[in-house]
Amino acid sequence: MQESILRYRRFRYLWAALAVSVATIAVYVFHDPQEPPSGGTGVGYFLGTIGALMIVWLMWFGVRKRQYASTKGTVQGWLSAHVYLGLALPVVVTLHSGFQFGVNVHTLAYVLMVLVIVSGLYGIYVYSKYPERLSRNREDAGRLELLDQIGDIDSRSRRVARDLPIEFGEMIVSGINRTTIGGSGWAQLRGRDGSQLALPDKNNFIVIANPGQEAALDWLAEQQSKCSDPEIAARISELSALLRNKRSLLKRLREDIRLQALLEVWLYIHVPLAVALVAAVLAHIISVFVYW
Repeated sequence: MQESILRYRRFRYLWAALAVSVATIAVYVFHDPQEPPSGGTGVGYFLGTIGALMIVWLMWFGVRKRQYASTKGTVQGWLSAHVYLGLALPVVVTLHSGFQFGVNVHTLAYVLMVLVIVSGLYGIYVYSKYPERLSRNREDAGRLELLDQIGDIDSRSRRVARDLPIEFGEMIVSGINRTTIGGSGWAQLRGRDGSQLALPDKNNFIVIANPGQEAALDWLAEQQSKCSDPEIAARISELSALLRNKRSLLKRLREDIRLQALLEVWLYIHVPLAVALVAAVLAHIISVFVYW
């Protein structure tokens, strides 16, 4: 069984992160400064340098995971180190600051660091929770296979509807054309079914919501209850069975899209925050060495 990133090589990088944290705390506690603790003391500069180097190294993971031919450790090992050393970073940076905070670029860099770490922790959470659910939902059928199965049901539904009055064919085509899958990022995360259906109403059509193909199934059930022709009733029943199968497949497909979106959305927060953190750290360093 493949080791998880948190247990990689018997928690190698957890112990490394703990060692960095303990050493940093020891330096801070046993240092006897001649002035109040801050980033401007000798220890402050030392810890600040360590923190800056850690940030650069943590950012390098984004490059390393795309270097498929690299022999500098496994991606799994780098990710494990990325997680644990990222959790050690607040210890180093907090002690670097000497617990001195204010409304300035230095505190901005600190806040961005915290946000990056929080978003990273959320990433660990979703990757520990959702891949298994994604696999169970797919049932060995990928997204393209689900789409193919839905397309096959649509074709069969059209063929069945040809042997029924014209309004049945129009209803089926309307349901196909107005079925929505995916959509905006927010729609994918919600997994809500915004499908619609145009149903005949006297000499016109009315467009109604059709989540889970319920409106179409209700209409077919109503038409079947009014039908006195056994052959037509059997065809309507066949259409209903096809739409129920389609409903099941659409549910799985939407859940697949939703879970995949949940797996990826945190990166759209984590990565921009990390880039903003690097910019803030550069501003912090420049302001310290140029203006102080």
